[in-house]
Amino acid sequence: MSFEREEYGFLAEIGVGPTNSGCYINGQWKARGSIVASLNPSNNQRIAEVVEASVEDYKEGMVACSEAAKMWMKVPAPKRGEIVRQIGEAFRAKLESLGRLVSLEMGKILAEGIGEVQEIVDMCDYAVGLSRQINGSIIPSERPNHMMFEMWNPLGIVGVITAFNFPCAVLGWNACLALVCGNCVVWKGAPTTPLVTIAVTKLVAEVLEKNNLPGGIFTSFCGGAEIGEAISKDTHIPLVSFTGSSQVGLKVQQIVKERFGNCLLELSGNNAIVIMNDADIGLAVRSVLFAAVGTAGQRCTTCRRLLIQESIYETVLNQLTGVYQQVKIGDPLEKGTLVGPLHTRASKENFEKGIEIIKSQGGKILVGGSAIESEGNFVQPTIIEISPDAPVVKEELFGPVLYVMKFQTFEEAVEMNNSVPQGLSSSIFTQRPDLIFKWIGPHGSDCGIVNVNIPTNGAEIGGAFGGEKATGGGREAGSDSWKQYMRRSTCTINYGDELPLAQGINFG
Repeated sequence: MSFEREEYGFLAEIGVGPTNSGCYINGQWKARGSIVASLNPSNNQRIAEVVEASVEDYKEGMVACSEAAKMWMKVPAPKRGEIVRQIGEAFRAKLESLGRLVSLEMGKILAEGIGEVQEIVDMCDYAVGLSRQINGSIIPSERPNHMMFEMWNPLGIVGVITAFNFPCAVLGWNACLALVCGNCVVWKGAPTTPLVTIAVTKLVAEVLEKNNLPGGIFTSFCGGAEIGEAISKDTHIPLVSFTGSSQVGLKVQQIVKERFGNCLLELSGNNAIVIMNDADIGLAVRSVLFAAVGTAGQRCTTCRRLLIQESIYETVLNQLTGVYQQVKIGDPLEKGTLVGPLHTRASKENFEKGIEIIKSQGGKILVGGSAIESEGNFVQPTIIEISPDAPVVKEELFGPVLYVMKFQTFEEAVEMNNSVPQGLSSSIFTQRPDLIFKWIGPHGSDCGIVNVNIPTNGAEIGGAFGGEKATGGGREAGSDSWKQYMRRSTCTINYGDELPLAQGINFG
């Protein structure tokens, strides 16, 4: 059986066919759920079919995963790092074709699709080094002939539920760390990007098979809410990483916390860029363009609010509207395209509904504001002048919609930046050291990512990624994020023959 369109033939290079089993359990591909079609958002035509996982598939997979966890946590961390190194090499070898699939199925431009796969490669490299650096502290004991220190041990199994906008990179943030920390991984990919889930899993599975390791170390499911709910409720999974909306994330957190599990939440963003009157305006405008229209505004770190100091408001706006007019919208796989389609028909409909709500709340459209008539899910990148007090400004409209507002003082800009429920990313453009250090200090931005003279998006993997407030508080990728994937024990050893008690207590 062949693909309906000749240009999809490259998918065979990464193990994707016209019909696919969407469940990898115990080292085997099988699935007993419903059949779904993966659609190309550029034309809403079918790419391929996938048989989704059933709840029975999930239960079977978790039996094998639990058995594999007993073995995997005993493997020395540097040996686990070697397996992750090989996984990184497997992704490096398929960088172009897998990146092309990400672009095809998700809708982001090819450069961003390849960049997303590169992010997994980078995370693998990072995790390999980490595998020789997982260590705890030596703590001075107040008691003679006693030693106190920290031990870090694997949790066992980590559940990862990812979203459509980064269908493989977020898996990389979690799985690379989880694996070197000694955990097995259970992954539910986004239901609208099942082909990416399958292709990524096949690369990981090949490495496990080549090393004669149990397939249960990495289990993956294509499926809907019932699989996500099963992961959330499963007492065998101490940690669940969830990426998605604040509304769904809150429900996941409540379910996981009811069983005393832990969550890593990467939820909604409502990110602002502040441009002060001393900023390099050319640099700022280029940054806003990438931050606001990149990935068609479907990044959690997309710039959704632009705050411009009043004295330069018209100058910045004139330059920005000028570059917006030059943005090429079209097939994300075509050279020169900067903005591809929104991911689904529903996303396009939400954009249109959002524009009407914005207008009803006094928003003035300066650029764009319409869906584009086509078979695909294309919309115009949009700039809207609006009051910061409009209720719609507090919400996240997942598309290329940029609200512009003016302010007079730095303090007013900080207050506007912090006035929304979300707290993911933020950036200020200024040359003044005093404002820079106020911005990153305790009375500055309240976000988890606080930038200066760069966009709100495009984070590097070396830093911890995540946000505050309704963004969820989770931290993934770099820095000391690895600690969340392990169980910390404080250990005290008495190597003497006396029993002195802490705090000088004399007991009998």
